[in-house]
Amino acid sequence: MADFSSSYDDLPPLPLYHLTPLPPLVSHIPDKFLTCLLPIGAYWVVSMFFHWIDTKDYFPQYRLHTPAEVLKRNRVSQSQVVRDVLVQQVLQTIMATLLGMTEPEDFTGKQEYDVSVWARRVRLAQRALPWLLSLVGVDAGGLASSMAGSYSMLAGAISGGRYPSLTDLVSVGTGSQGQVPRFATWELMTATALYHFITPAIQFGVAMFVVDTWQYFLHRAMHMNKWLYTTVHSRHHRLYVPYAFGALYNHPFEGFLLDILGAAVAFKVTGMSTRQGMWFFTCSTIKTVDDHCGYALPWDPLQHLTSNNAGYHDVHHQSWGIKTNFSQPFSTFWDRTLGTVWTGGDVSARYERSRIAAQRKVDQEGSKTITNSNVADSKNLDPAPYQDEIKNAIELRTIEKRDLLPQIPTGKAEQQAAGSRQQVLDDKQGGGFEVLAEEAQEEEEARSMLRRSTRKKATSISQTDSFKGLRDRVAGMHGRSGGIIGMESGR
Repeated sequence: MADFSSSYDDLPPLPLYHLTPLPPLVSHIPDKFLTCLLPIGAYWVVSMFFHWIDTKDYFPQYRLHTPAEVLKRNRVSQSQVVRDVLVQQVLQTIMATLLGMTEPEDFTGKQEYDVSVWARRVRLAQRALPWLLSLVGVDAGGLASSMAGSYSMLAGAISGGRYPSLTDLVSVGTGSQGQVPRFATWELMTATALYHFITPAIQFGVAMFVVDTWQYFLHRAMHMNKWLYTTVHSRHHRLYVPYAFGALYNHPFEGFLLDILGAAVAFKVTGMSTRQGMWFFTCSTIKTVDDHCGYALPWDPLQHLTSNNAGYHDVHHQSWGIKTNFSQPFSTFWDRTLGTVWTGGDVSARYERSRIAAQRKVDQEGSKTITNSNVADSKNLDPAPYQDEIKNAIELRTIEKRDLLPQIPTGKAEQQAAGSRQQVLDDKQGGGFEVLAEEAQEEEEARSMLRRSTRKKATSISQTDSFKGLRDRVAGMHGRSGGIIGMESGR
């Protein structure tokens, strides 16, 4: 039992309170233990939902990549991904346990007292109103007097939080009573909103910003420093085609430093309670999974709350976009502020080319009609089964033959792509040279097929087709507007 009486004679006294242990959110499971379990459970529930719609092929029109791309373009098996994710979640559990040990026990029974503390702050803030009004030439006392009859509460606020009519009768001794000030109803309502809703929302928002800042600069450093990238971060980029349960596929050091420690710092800096931390960690996990899900689902709210969504982050996983779009998981603030957002505009054509190449590989292996040596020799490929895909990739006709890394980029988008491809090339463990060689081969094969098709059906493809026309055809095939969600043309 505690009695904290007012230190100001003219302020309402604070109520008594009695603390009791806070019952767990889930019976028989302590909140601190649930804080360890809930983010892991959310990770697998959400990622398995996306895996389920992957395997059932329920929404192919909203895929960023096809199943053939997942199969042919990634440089790591799904079993290896699961293994590394589990390692990170073990580290995450250890960190959450240690973090819980530094937190005090949670109690209940003090809410009314805390609301009254906020109500006092509201009352004290009103004392600045007369001074503020005097700066613009308004007599606060005279104005309050003229309004006292009709608007007593407003008059009290204008006069500096003076409410002489608001009093309570309380016992002050044996058999005696006295008058003490009390709070106005609007003050208590404001204090309740501040305590239960506004302050937690601000804490959550600040924690989001702390995580975004922490992850942006560390993530960018891992791309700028060659040793950090090749030794640590390149493991995550073996998923050129991200999928949901690969969201936390990282080197253990990166997983601890970037994800686990960053969230712990945000939790401590903002002074969250155990339950606030529980929901913050869980929401961060769900957002990270959603950013790697490989879908642009129009009804997914996380895809629309910020521009940092699955389409935005997917560009970062492509060989031509690795050195752009570093921001994650919540906003794109730092990318836009520091100029590291992808500037190449609509990326539909790039995605379409990769889709075609991966599907052709699957078709060739499935039919057993083309050997490995045939795959490397574009002259032996029959373009006939791919007429529609060739039309959708018409822009390849305008691509001039060039080296893997252009020596003199002509614009920022080309510079970004060149820097990204150089980083991929430096990644020996992730098969960087093979990745770029395969992409160069795919481009050459597509150009060769297009030349054959053009000679056979010269009238079927107009020489004046625009890039916009390509985007419209791709959009029509996928059943959505041109471009990848979050990567509009103007960007």
